[in-house]
Amino acid sequence: MLRIQRLIHLPSAGKLLAPVMGLALASAAQAQILDYQAVLTGPNESPPNASPATGFADVEYNSSAHTLAVNVTFSGLLGSSTASHIHAATASPGTGTAGVATTTPYFTGFPIGVTSGSYNATLDLTQSSSYNPAFITANGGTTASAEAALTSAIAADEAYLNIHSSVFPGGEIRGFLVLVPSSLALLALGGAALWLRRRQTAA
Repeated sequence: MLRIQRLIHLPSAGKLLAPVMGLALASAAQAQILDYQAVLTGPNESPPNASPATGFADVEYNSSAHTLAVNVTFSGLLGSSTASHIHAATASPGTGTAGVATTTPYFTGFPIGVTSGSYNATLDLTQSSSYNPAFITANGGTTASAEAALTSAIAADEAYLNIHSSVFPGGEIRGFLVLVPSSLALLALGGAALWLRRRQTAA
């Protein structure tokens, strides 16, 4: 973002590039699609365990559509899967435990009774069926307030996705959701777009 600011400060370059970059960056900012990922392992659980199982989760939040696209793959569970969901919000980033935020006992359609599998679905965050009812109650009582609480927890590294099994009922593998670099770039572009708009308005 600093490089963009220095470029715009040049008198000739600013006049030529500001309108074009303003449109491009404003478009990126309006998209509001943030991608989070997590590596699921036994040692990441609380308490940690020695499960050899591994998993990967990709969660994409679209604030315009109010959706959460959830993609999960896993293999090597010591027990058969019994539940899977997103927990939020922990007291500290990247550590601790929290109650279930999304559908309980598991995402609708998640493969249950297996040791490996994959899952791909999109949650409509405007629908109460996408949440644990207790999470809605504890966070304002509406789906809008629940969405705000969940997405804020995810953005703050205070949300994790895990898979429970018959051997580890409390959770066999988990991982905290972390913003991927491409989404960080999008946030930077959004900030640059806002800066350009304000500068053009003031000029």
